[in-house]
Amino acid sequence: MQPQTPLRIRISWPSGNLTATLDDTPTAQALGKALPLSSTARTWGEEVYFDTGVSVSRETDAQQVVEPGTVAFWTDGDALALPYGPTPISRGAECRLASPCNILGRLDGDALLLATVRDGDPVRVELIDA
Repeated sequence: MQPQTPLRIRISWPSGNLTATLDDTPTAQALGKALPLSSTARTWGEEVYFDTGVSVSRETDAQQVVEPGTVAFWTDGDALALPYGPTPISRGAECRLASPCNILGRLDGDALLLATVRDGDPVRVELIDA
């Protein structure tokens, strides 16, 4: 059996874009089937999140404290969560998500680019053809 080619996505907003490589997880597959999608960015401390319209269950390895640049799926809000620094509930400099999230993969570039996303910005997520 061939190993799955990792899913690559592009996340775009008015002032920039980042690509990400997603692991082969049930949530990443569900998200991939829903792409392309457009949404409205929300910010929460140093995290950008937005609704995807995809509804999945929390996976057993969901995490609440993650590294900056992690691509996470917030099952409580059907949203992609992209932390790049502390959130209002972080302890110190950690990236603490609102609740445990499914981990999808990592941003390829500098996660600090997410600081240019403004609350209410239009955001688009699309698959990048391998």
